[in-house]
Amino acid sequence: MNTKLSYITLACLAALNTQVKAEESAELADSAVEKIQVIGKSVSYANNETTDSMLKQQSNLTSVLASIDNLPGVLINEGDTFGSDDWSTTISIRGFQVSLDEQQIGITVDGIANGNSNYGGGAKANRYIDTENLYLVEVSQGTADIASRSNEALGGTLNFTTIDPTQEEGFLTSLSFGDFEAQKYFLRYNTGEIARDTFAWISVSSSSNTDWVNQSAENKKDHLAAKLISDLNENWGLTAYASYDDSHEDNYQRVSKSQFETNPDSDGLTSEWTGVPHIDQLYRKGWSTLRENFFTYLALDYTNDSLSFSSNVYYHDNEGRGDWVPPYLNDLTDDTGRAETELSSETTFRGGSSNGIITFVNRDGIALSPTDGCVSSITFPYGGAGAAFDADCFGPEAIPVGSYRHSHYAKQRFGLNADLAYTIQTESLENTTRAGIWYEDYSRDEYRDWHKIIDSASSFEFDNTPYWIQYDNSFAVDTTMLYVENETDFDWIKARIGAKKFIVDLSKNDNFDDSKDVDNVNSDSDVLISAGFVANMPFDGLELFAGYAENFAAIKDTVLERDASTLTEIKPETADNFDVGFRYNSDVIDASVTFYKIDFENRVTFLPPDSPEQGIDFNIGTNGSYINVGGIESEGIEASVSIQLSEYFSFYGSFTSNESTYKDVPSELGLNIQAGNTVFGSVEDMWVGSLDYNKGNYSAGLSVKHVGDRFIDAANSVVADAYTVTDLYAGVNVDLAVEGIQNMQVRFTLNNLTDESYLGGIAGQSAWIGAPRTAAVNLQFSF
Repeated sequence: MNTKLSYITLACLAALNTQVKAEESAELADSAVEKIQVIGKSVSYANNETTDSMLKQQSNLTSVLASIDNLPGVLINEGDTFGSDDWSTTISIRGFQVSLDEQQIGITVDGIANGNSNYGGGAKANRYIDTENLYLVEVSQGTADIASRSNEALGGTLNFTTIDPTQEEGFLTSLSFGDFEAQKYFLRYNTGEIARDTFAWISVSSSSNTDWVNQSAENKKDHLAAKLISDLNENWGLTAYASYDDSHEDNYQRVSKSQFETNPDSDGLTSEWTGVPHIDQLYRKGWSTLRENFFTYLALDYTNDSLSFSSNVYYHDNEGRGDWVPPYLNDLTDDTGRAETELSSETTFRGGSSNGIITFVNRDGIALSPTDGCVSSITFPYGGAGAAFDADCFGPEAIPVGSYRHSHYAKQRFGLNADLAYTIQTESLENTTRAGIWYEDYSRDEYRDWHKIIDSASSFEFDNTPYWIQYDNSFAVDTTMLYVENETDFDWIKARIGAKKFIVDLSKNDNFDDSKDVDNVNSDSDVLISAGFVANMPFDGLELFAGYAENFAAIKDTVLERDASTLTEIKPETADNFDVGFRYNSDVIDASVTFYKIDFENRVTFLPPDSPEQGIDFNIGTNGSYINVGGIESEGIEASVSIQLSEYFSFYGSFTSNESTYKDVPSELGLNIQAGNTVFGSVEDMWVGSLDYNKGNYSAGLSVKHVGDRFIDAANSVVADAYTVTDLYAGVNVDLAVEGIQNMQVRFTLNNLTDESYLGGIAGQSAWIGAPRTAAVNLQFSF
């Protein structure tokens, strides 16, 4: 950790503390006390919202995902404190996962579908929203709202909402600095009223940081966003939003439990190029994620006493690349006795398969073979190398060769949403009927090419012309979701019942081989029933709620990538969710407790092609398969409480007890999963305790989160031990007597205060190491 930064920050806070104390007056003593509110809407399903304190616990350098980690039932793990690597990001709720190969939790941005959350071409909320522009996050666990726009919301929906423009014109600048060379520059301009009842803002930011392991990563992110709202008249309103995000991330690597125990401070990726391809396959700068995302929507809303209507159209363009550094060239043609064609920049092979590998050549470009009986002296990584990867097993003329492998992603989504609600009011009841539609036209291209590294002995610079385009596929997905719901409010109880249906069609075009095209794969849902009620109890402020929902996740287009996947045998995933609980709300205490039970059927799993101990199959291509592996049963309790302890102190706590187990696992699959085993990666117990202080211009808080044991593998033979992480923040607002500057804020954050060493996110039956202690400071100026 950069202790110098921490000392400088604390010194700055001390100096500002002295200045503000001199400026305090009776006005501060009479200022409104911030009320902590995490209990969500009064609806028939479990839901929570982030608070201002939760946002303060994370620095402005972090991704928006980190803000929800303290809510009940939610576990967010990222490769570092700043969330600067999508590859290592995992989300877990009630045994459902978002990870490298699982998409079971819906994500929306201002209520609009994010378009899948997977690594390979998907996008999570951090690609659409800058931290400074986040208003709050609504977490609907389990049953969720019937109108949620996602076809992967088996375990609920995360709705990330953006701030609205202010009525006053002004600038906000934000400067953030942290450990591991982290820095971020942010500027937002609020236009004020630019036309009658029309307001807007535009923002720009640039951030960068390195990794915490060996400080070799070059992570960079540029973000541009704008939002406009307009009241066209007393009934009609208009909202527009657009964002552009350009990210380059160097990844963290998963480790096994034994690797973590051997060296808990390293993920095995290297910082220096050695010139030995077998070692350099773990060169961190060669493990990269490059993504560009442009997202925009235009929304129109209408309301009167009995009728409300909302609609929007949206467009999303995503393109990017994932990089690896295989320690060989693929041998694609028989060049016996001649220079290898793969070394030439004049030939690009399209499709087909590799006939073998080339690791060393002579000066004439002719492939060499290792000396018979030679035993390699290389011991890292993956337990060492065979003779074919060791220069000592070749003659002095041997020249190492290697590849730079790119997986290219591109996606375009166009969609529209429309919702209508009509209310009939009588003296004894209020009845509301809702109906809506979501339509999305989605197309995605993916291809993989292999580039020769120009000189493997000196650097990873590669030939711009690929020697092999391994595959090239295009996918199309049409999604239509229809829903209708009726809710009746009898004053003391309101009950709802509804139904929705997904109509999903998928197709694949193999751009090299028409015989592998797949047309009109139907992934429609049955009619999905949703029902529930909320009842006011005799005790003032207490309500009982219960909800039931049939959730659905369509077959993903990634299944169509795999030639070995038998589409006729794969069924969409479904989950029956049941919630029942109590909420209590008063001036001092907000609390909720929920019991849930979930029956998850037809879980789709990809058979993993690699492990951190055996190495990566870089040639996996479209091999492997997706299969249904039975189901999962989850049940548990989620509870949270917020207490205003005094005028200045407040407490927040949450508790989760979850049991997620496999069921109905077909024994013939040989997956080493037994019915009754705990779902790997799911957490069985969590708790959070936070104490916050707010007085006038001062704020501070301490938050502690405990995560219980989790299994790393489906066989339940390897355990990621429980861990406890503590976060600290302290901030001050300063009213500067400087012309043109309205306000200055300084906030210091210290994540993982005790420098806990632990395994964090789990995917592919291995895990990423959790982030160490990390300090950051943020300065904001309002003009």
